Amino acid sequence: MVDAGVGGAPTGNLHGMQVIRDLVGMVAPSGGSAVTIGAYDGVHCGHRHVLGLLSEGAAERGLETVVVTFDRHPATVVRPESAPLLLTDLDQKLELLASAGVDTTVVVRFDEARAKELAEDFVTEVLVQGLDARLVVVGSDFHFGHGRKGNVALLTDMGARHGFETVGVSLDAQDGEVVSSTRIRHLLAAGEVRQAARLLGRLHQVRGVVEHGDGRGGSVLGLPTANLSVPGEIAVPAEGVYAGWYRRPDGSRYQAAVSYGRRPTFYDEARPLLEAHLVGFDGDLYGEEGQLSFVERLRGDERFQTVEALMAQMEADVAWTETLLAAEEQ
Repeated sequence: MVDAGVGGAPTGNLHGMQVIRDLVGMVAPSGGSAVTIGAYDGVHCGHRHVLGLLSEGAAERGLETVVVTFDRHPATVVRPESAPLLLTDLDQKLELLASAGVDTTVVVRFDEARAKELAEDFVTEVLVQGLDARLVVVGSDFHFGHGRKGNVALLTDMGARHGFETVGVSLDAQDGEVVSSTRIRHLLAAGEVRQAARLLGRLHQVRGVVEHGDGRGGSVLGLPTANLSVPGEIAVPAEGVYAGWYRRPDGSRYQAAVSYGRRPTFYDEARPLLEAHLVGFDGDLYGEEGQLSFVERLRGDERFQTVEALMAQMEADVAWTETLLAAEEQ
């Protein structure tokens, strides 16, 4: 999680990365900055390709690297009815950017006023006056500003007048395949968590608080589970059973047999529930914030004719999880 003082503070530090949440009074880095702009949802391999080029360009010019991102996905304001599910919440996104070696991340509040802002005004306020940009690196299909009229061509034109160079980068970083947050969301929706991990450059992870569930995991089925309540805007893989990892707030990690589904053996209609059986764990998890990472989909969500049949399958799922994850660690 973010270091003390960063959470909602105007300025803070996260693992050596400065986090700025208030544009008022923002001081540009001494000597100028190399900047990239975007939602950066997932901080996937395509994003890291851009960040790598940004870092190289900054090093050549003696500049600090800056990511300008937003406190929410712009689509939630511009087109809320079709806004995508998120691959990362803001805290996780900041952690991933810090791990990529970014010097500073500026979190811009995206609201109705920002959505109506002209692209030219955003460039002047944030890039020129706020950050003294000398280099701007963005995806070649990047758009911003009211009506999405801001693009690489506009940045190039304004850069010529304000003293910054613009570089548009293709995100085709995986064997010619387009690496995008949209593509990764589609893979997760199909349960293809291993393919999604290849494009993310890491396992897909969700975070949430452990809450009370149906109460039958340990008492009825013999396998206690942690029921993770994940915010509704976060992308969870397709319903089914997965092998994964559960990480506790103290950093300890456990193999986990994960079920995401509607418990069709017990219910005809129910909301999906995300449950994880932690292999080898015996204790109380209620109220803690857990992190669940998905390694492999084992099977779909199924209705069993008897509780005994379900219990036998769950035991097989746990055994398969242990075997698969043991092999992953070798």
